Amino acid sequence: MRYLLYLTTDEEHREVQYLIDRKNDYWWMDPAQGQLHFPITNDMSAFHDRTLFDGELVLDVKNGKTQPKFLVFDCLVLDGQNLMNRTLDKRLGYFRQNIYEPYSKMMKEYPDEAQYMQFLVEMKSTQTAYGIEMMFRQVLPSLPHGNDGLIFTCRMTDYKHGTDPHILKWKTEEENSIDFRMTLDFPLITPDSQDVADGVTQPYLDYDALPVCNLHVYQGDNNSQDTWWSTLHLEPEEWEKWKALNEPLEDRIVECYMDAQKRWRQMRFRDDKKEANHISTVNSVIESITDRVTEKDLIDAAYGIRKQWKIREQKEKDRRAAEQAAAAEAAKRLEAAKKRKAEEQGGGRPSPAPAAGAR
Repeated sequence: MRYLLYLTTDEEHREVQYLIDRKNDYWWMDPAQGQLHFPITNDMSAFHDRTLFDGELVLDVKNGKTQPKFLVFDCLVLDGQNLMNRTLDKRLGYFRQNIYEPYSKMMKEYPDEAQYMQFLVEMKSTQTAYGIEMMFRQVLPSLPHGNDGLIFTCRMTDYKHGTDPHILKWKTEEENSIDFRMTLDFPLITPDSQDVADGVTQPYLDYDALPVCNLHVYQGDNNSQDTWWSTLHLEPEEWEKWKALNEPLEDRIVECYMDAQKRWRQMRFRDDKKEANHISTVNSVIESITDRVTEKDLIDAAYGIRKQWKIREQKEKDRRAAEQAAAAEAAKRLEAAKKRKAEEQGGGRPSPAPAAGAR
């Protein structure tokens, strides 16, 4: 589940934390359920305030045991300092130095405290963009919480609210999905003799029958209603499972994929989301499904990605070298100018001006 983690204080200046979901709902981390603590460098008892970082809450499964973890992949605000206009590497650098390293030191010195915490915190592992084959062969299979694809994040851009055009998300074909808003149309039942005897003479909805599941997409804040896009294919046994949930289904966000018959099928309900995917995202996903990129395609592209990466890396090194050379040359010219001025003034110090009133 995607969350922002907010570190702040309560009315009595005690350390508190909130998880903030996509619906902008705040989930207070009750200390009675497990105390979280994020110390400050060189002061284990102090803590951060007015701090906000981005991540996802996962459930690691190892040897039959589960461990909740919050994986951090961005930092927005640090102790009141806005970092969103900094580049990604700078934002993560601030987080690592000021939050994660003191936190890791605390967990190393007091390992028994982990059992009392609601979840552990880690930095999400990242690799260079050309390390694709290693990701598929080593990293992804070993993840204890599973995955649904890869995210390519631009290192040199600032933090974007909502959809970031500098981020590319790749999913396997079966995970290439869209989040729709679902509405249900139930068939009408014609009153039978028993209904008429009970006073029911008009057709009425059969809420037990398999409905038509309408899928809608989000058009933006200026549109009062989401736009109909398609329908969901639902098997009778799937409908029975839905009914057994005893949960509201109308206007629910449902994540869907397209099967081999080009039918939309349900993957999961997305109760963490308030809106369906925007029409622009839907069109992008449809394009991805139509012109899909496979795992083999990515591995085959790794050489070209690495080549371009190294070209940019060399250009950056050349730029820094040129700046250093220019700075050294400027310092050399300044030193030469000082030397010329000293030579023009002679070997000694300049004579002071006559004192006022002296004759």
